[in-house]
Amino acid sequence: MPTKQTSQWEFDGLFEGAGTEEKEPDQPCEAPPSPRVWTVEALTRQIRQLLESRFRTVRVSGEVSNLRWQSSGHCYFSLKDAGAQLSCVLFRGEKVSFRDQIAQGVRLILSGDVSVYMPRGQYQMIVRGIELDGIGSLQMAFERLKAKLQEEGLFDASRKRALCRYPETIGLVTSVSGAALRDVMHVLRRRHPGLKVLLADCRVQGQGASSDIARSIDRLNRWHASQPSGKGLDMILLTRGGGSLEDLWAFNEEGVARAIASSTIPMISAIGHEIDFTISDFVADVRAATPSAAAEMISEGAVSARQRMLDLGQRMRVWLESAHDQAGERLYQLARRLDQRHPRRVLESHWQQLDEWQTDLSLSVTHALERRHERVLAMANMLRALHPVKRVQTREQQLQHVSTQWQRWIRQHCFQLDERLKNLGNSLHLLGPRETLARGYSITTDAETGQVLSRLDQLKKGMTLSTMLSDGSFESTTNPGDLGP
Repeated sequence: MPTKQTSQWEFDGLFEGAGTEEKEPDQPCEAPPSPRVWTVEALTRQIRQLLESRFRTVRVSGEVSNLRWQSSGHCYFSLKDAGAQLSCVLFRGEKVSFRDQIAQGVRLILSGDVSVYMPRGQYQMIVRGIELDGIGSLQMAFERLKAKLQEEGLFDASRKRALCRYPETIGLVTSVSGAALRDVMHVLRRRHPGLKVLLADCRVQGQGASSDIARSIDRLNRWHASQPSGKGLDMILLTRGGGSLEDLWAFNEEGVARAIASSTIPMISAIGHEIDFTISDFVADVRAATPSAAAEMISEGAVSARQRMLDLGQRMRVWLESAHDQAGERLYQLARRLDQRHPRRVLESHWQQLDEWQTDLSLSVTHALERRHERVLAMANMLRALHPVKRVQTREQQLQHVSTQWQRWIRQHCFQLDERLKNLGNSLHLLGPRETLARGYSITTDAETGQVLSRLDQLKKGMTLSTMLSDGSFESTTNPGDLGP
């Protein structure tokens, strides 16, 4: 920018007297005037006015970051590129298109005014308009093609074909150097090792990838048509690993969608990760979330058939074991029935029955004789009991019994009286004077009269006292001074 041109870039008046005229060398120089002292607010306002007058209605492209939606409805974010970032604000009342397209990482073209937010001294862009750039434009193209193909009926469920449950040969459209090929083949070798895979190598990203993909699908269909009936492909798997929207864009091209729709072979689309959706997913007969999920879907029939064979084999083994056990049990029962119907068994049964009859007869005769003998004994006992001598003996026995009982009662009563007397003696002994003396007491009596002295008023001057202890006694005489209270 030329320095001599007068424009809004020139900070006129910021420094008063900043310039000085050239003086002759022999003349003394005057002291330069002091620069003007600005307040922060005044300086910031001046800068704001300069920016707003110079950068009015600018358009800036960049990637959204630091996105923050306030409860008031205002939106604050940064627009950045590789070298810098710009603070942006979109106020709630601003009527702009694609407001809902503002998201972290989205590329936008913003139009608006450059200003300064004075409380922080930060320059920012006040957004007046939004245009989609980069991913945004791709997303719009995606939605347009999706709506077009949907209107043509390429997404209708009525045109979707069922997959072969037990495939023998499949076509695989992907890059030979991609991770998707390794994931798919790893799952197929593990779950369906007998499956034949015909690989159609193609680019899955970059310029010309969509044409490669469409040609690979057409090439597999032509090969299928050249094979004898039942020897071609059962299905085609179109797959690649995850990536950005730009990386997966080849699968959003109309040429790929047309190739999938015109395929005579049922197709599976497994593009990217579970969250990724492409036009190929909508046109294909079946969509798988990931390449590995597609491989599991293809091999599901083989896995279920193998499991069913294992189950049938197990059921067959169980049935054979059960049939063998039942046949053995039936053979055993038949052998037992044959053995029971043998003539020797019949004779043995008769012999056993004769033995039982003989035993029963012997027991019956023995029991009858025993009952007769018991009756005779009972009658003899009755006669003996009614004999006079027997009655006298009975009375004598009764008298003897009564006498024995009285003697026993008398002995018991005497024993009780003796025990009571002993208890009373023990109690008397415990309460006697000797036991009392043994506990530390003494008995004092008048030596002449033997009277027990228990009070002081019983003592007299010169009285002779006899004191009894537990192990002996002694005498003492009272003195006049000893008769105090």
